Amino acid sequence: MAYWLMKSEPDVYSIDDMQRDGREMWDSIRNYQARNMMRDDMRIGDEVFFYHSNCKEPGIVGITRVCSEPYPDPVQFDESSRYFDPKSKPQDPTWILVDVEFVRKLSRTITLTEIKAEKSLQDMILTRRGNRLSIMPVLKKHWNKILRME
Repeated sequence: MAYWLMKSEPDVYSIDDMQRDGREMWDSIRNYQARNMMRDDMRIGDEVFFYHSNCKEPGIVGITRVCSEPYPDPVQFDESSRYFDPKSKPQDPTWILVDVEFVRKLSRTITLTEIKAEKSLQDMILTRRGNRLSIMPVLKKHWNKILRME
């Protein structure tokens, strides 16, 4: 099993939305590195930190789980979507996604400020200056430490 962190803006799709829906396709990712991780590295059963970004208090708010094989992101073919990609073709899709399912909300938000202050998490990708990835791998030692911080 691998561990991941996926970011979502809470005013777009929050942990509460995820809890309500139970399962959701992680669509509209338009970064090749993130796409490649979903396509090549994520497996059913991998656990994911659900991270609220671009908000007053960014941080890890819940846990989800990868629950599908990778497949083409349908919004890339939807001309009415802001994520439509006219270069992508159904027979050779550019953008790939996985579905994730709700596991649980954390008892509290583990804030980015707390994560950055924790010495044992200093080498976590999330804490790197200039990091803009919406999906990133999480080392098992970092996963365990963050859960202990809850």
